[in-house]
Order: sequence, then C-alpha cells, then structure tokens
Amino acid sequence: MNTINTIKSILLAGLLMMAMPLMAQQQQRKSSELDVQLRKLIYAQGAIVQLYVDTVNVTKLTEDAIQGMLKGLDPHSIYTPAKDVEAMNEPLTGSFDGIGVQFNMNEDTLVVIQTISGGPSEKVGIMAGDMIVSVNDTAIAGVKMSREAIMKRLRGPKGTTVDLGVIRPGVNGVQLFKVTRDKIPVYTVDACYMLDDKTGYVRISNFGSTTTKEFVTATNYLTACGMKDLILDLQGNPGGYLQAAVDLSDQFLNNNEMIVYTEGRTTGRQEYRAGKNKIDLNKIVVLVDGYTASAAEIVSGALQDHDRGIIVGRRTFAKGLVQRSIPLPDGAEMRLTIAHYYSPVGRCFQKPYEKGDRSKYDRDMLDRLNSGELMSADSIHFPDSLKYTTKGGRIVYGGGGIMPDVYVPLDTTYYTRLHRELAAKGCINSSILKWININQKRLSKDYNVSSFRKERERLLKDKDVNNERFREGFQRFKNEFQVPQEMLDMLFAKAKEAQIEYTDSAYQATLPFLCIQLKALVARDLFSSSEYYEIINPISEIYKEGLKAIKDEELFKDIKTQ
Repeated sequence: MNTINTIKSILLAGLLMMAMPLMAQQQQRKSSELDVQLRKLIYAQGAIVQLYVDTVNVTKLTEDAIQGMLKGLDPHSIYTPAKDVEAMNEPLTGSFDGIGVQFNMNEDTLVVIQTISGGPSEKVGIMAGDMIVSVNDTAIAGVKMSREAIMKRLRGPKGTTVDLGVIRPGVNGVQLFKVTRDKIPVYTVDACYMLDDKTGYVRISNFGSTTTKEFVTATNYLTACGMKDLILDLQGNPGGYLQAAVDLSDQFLNNNEMIVYTEGRTTGRQEYRAGKNKIDLNKIVVLVDGYTASAAEIVSGALQDHDRGIIVGRRTFAKGLVQRSIPLPDGAEMRLTIAHYYSPVGRCFQKPYEKGDRSKYDRDMLDRLNSGELMSADSIHFPDSLKYTTKGGRIVYGGGGIMPDVYVPLDTTYYTRLHRELAAKGCINSSILKWININQKRLSKDYNVSSFRKERERLLKDKDVNNERFREGFQRFKNEFQVPQEMLDMLFAKAKEAQIEYTDSAYQATLPFLCIQLKALVARDLFSSSEYYEIINPISEIYKEGLKAIKDEELFKDIKTQ
C-alpha cells in the first residue's frame, strides 16, 4: 500500500512539474495581452489629443472611456467624477462640514426648519423659521439660485467662518450672524418610538458608518420604555456599507452564526459571523418593499434564514453584488463589482441581468407592476432550483430578492392622479413651508416644541431614563391638530398657479390621504422625523400588517425568540 502511495506521489509531482511551465506560459500570455490592450488605450487617447482636427477635453475623454468600459459590465459598477464623490458618500460616512441647519426652499427663499442640536448655527442663535437671505454678502434669496449652489456656499471646511444675513419673522431688518463651520452628523435612523407598552419601532434609511451606533442608542431608549418586541422598518432602504449590515445583524443573532458570505472570481470566499453583542429582544418583524436593497437585504435575509424574525411586505429589490470603492488619481472614484454575496443558507439575492443592458434592469419594477406581482403573491413563481430550507424547516427563495413571509399587495387607492400632480409640481412642500413660516411662533408655543427637542436629545443619550413626558406636546398635537382650511387654500392656490386642473370629485377623493400627509409634514418640521412617521405610518398597509404579524403567535411558532 505504501509503495502504491509512493508511486502516486511521484506521478503527481511529475504532472505538476510538467504543468508549471504551461501555467507560467498561460499567465505570461495573459499579462502580455493585458499590456497590449493598456498600451492601445494610451496610444488611442494620445493620438486623439495630438492629432484630432478640433480641440478635445482630455478629462471628458478619459471619463467617457472609463464609463464606456463600465457600461459593458453589471448595472452597479459605476464611475463618479471627483466633484460628486463627497456628496455621494455623505449619507454613508456619518458627517459633513457645515453650519448645522435643516432647511427647505420656500419658493426662492431658504427657510430654516430646525437647527442641529449643539451645532454651529444653534450656538450663535439661529432659530427655526429664520430666513437666510445672504451668505458672505452674496444674496441667495430672490435670485433664483439653485439648492445645490446655496449648499455649496453654506458648506466649507471645519473651522472656517461664514457670515449669514437672516430675516426673522416679527423682527425688523436683516440680522447678521457669524457661524463657524463644524462637523455635522448625518443620521441613518429616521425614527424610533413605542407602538404600545412592549412594542418598539425603528426605521433605518440606509446603512452608513454610524448606523449600528444609532440603532443601539435608539433601542436602549426604547428598552428603557419597556420594549420587548421590535418592528424594524427597512422599506425604501437602498443599502450601503456591507459591514454596517453585518454589525446590525450581529445585534440579533447568536454567537458564531453566519450572517453573510461573499465570493468572487479573484476575492475568494469571505465569511461574516455574529459575535456576542446582543440586544435583548423577543419577537422581531422586518418591513420591506421593492426598494429594500443590498445591505438591507443582507439583514433581512440573515434574520429569515436563521428563523429569527418575520419578514412582512413585498419582494425586495434583488441586489446581491458587492462593490469595492477604487479611488482614482484626480479624486474621482470607481465602484467596481468584485463579488456576489450569499445568505447563511447559500442563496444569492441578485436578480438576472444582461451585461451592458441597463434599460431592462431598470424596468424591473415596472415589469413587476405589469405582471401583477405587486397586486398578488400568486403572480410570483420561483423555480425549484431557487428554493432553500432554513433550520426550522421553512422554505425561502433566492435569485430574485427576498420573498416576505407575509406578502402585502400594493394599495393604489391612496395616491390619486391629483395627489401625484400636486407632489410632482412641488405644491405640497412649498405651501406647507409657507403656512408653517407664518404660524411657527404660535405652533411652537402651543405644543411646547423647544422643550420637546432639548429633552428628546437628552433622553436618547441616557439609556437608563424612561421618561416620555417630553412628548406631551406632540401627543396633544397628534390628538388635536386638524389641517386648517387656510393651509388647503394655500395649497390649491399653488395648484392653480401650476395649472393643475381637477374636478370636485378628484378633490374629495384626494383629501383624506392628503390631510394626513400635511399633518405629518407639520409634525416633522415642529418635532422630528420620528413624529412624522408616527402620524403617517398607520395608513401604510405594510405597517398595518407588521402590527398584526407581531401579535400573531401562530406566525412565530417556528421562529426563535429570546
């Protein structure tokens, strides 16, 4: 037996020795071919720059070449020019340098909605309702300046100063403020509040560098308020950093359980597993829709595969590709797909695509609507090859996003044609800003807004405090506030200016949902985005089904709870 093994080893070694020169030749040929193609690119660009009949823009020529190469790949490999890189990364990096105000444009005037607590503008006395009319002696009101141009003037490196001219309702003349720019946080947790005495709600807009820290802060507060069960809202969440999805999933899963793994042609397999840090929760329901994508699908898939939560909503976007950011010498950035990611049971969520054909890929949501999928789960058909089984024996699917455990059909009755026109032409936002600006002082006093904002900030930082008294003003607003006719008159005056035609029946059909939306927008501007969602959520079918699901013991019979 030993003799046979020895002969096998000798033969294997001989075969390897014979193969090595061949492998080296193949590698050399590949390297040589790559060199030829790189030189061809350089020669072609050099010839165009030196010999072409007209002057050419070298930067544009290079960018077009890069974009042309990426166009032939998958839909998520993209090029971003240097001037756009910072703005693209801001939602994910967790902060930017600026003056620290949330604002909206009321026609051609910047109106401060609220100042960031502890931020540069609040420190010098700028208040909600203030209108910023000049920046460093340059008028920005009444000159039709774009929102992007205004933001460019307000932002700047930390430590630099900017002079602001401010008009304040009830105060004569223009007041001058010198603001020192600072780091301004960008939050990814949009909302957190208690639904009842034991159910908390958290909404995450995207997955950035601070997402898990924000989530832990929110759940610490909710736990102090008595939370045992959680509804995690990932509707419309486009994803973000893979590591942020891993860190958030780690809060729910047992030690060493697989969260996700990635694998590519040159990157090999990389596994991400849960650690020991856990949030003490019993039931978990995750809300998803057709725009829940990427990192949000990783979290949803990990919870579903480990039988840790119930997914409620509609089939998710279906992005299962991993991009690596590649900085280029001039500050531009290329995001290149380097791997697929796979859920714990081995399913890839990526939907099919043809390289170089973005149009078909971008029509996917329209195709879902036309096929009837958004109206009925019966219109969704997965081949047997895409079926997987969890440890608990539940059937889950790959190859086209995440199929929810509880499917919720799209309700098209909320948005009438009139409502869509009002939103598309900016009538809703502009009229609400105008009305709030006129009534800001009265509303703030009636609902104790300044006290609300200060106390909310303090309570979110102190995980041992259980005190919802600061929301007394909001609760009165929630129970008592009715959209006044004056606000509706302003809105439909805007509609008339925008030449939107409608019948009385269209007006009456639009009014119920529109009034809830207007009330929610007022709540957002007075209080915070949490209060916006607390008012708008109850009309969402996915949200309502999520509430039913978390109370349904039958649904959770095969689900792990703590």
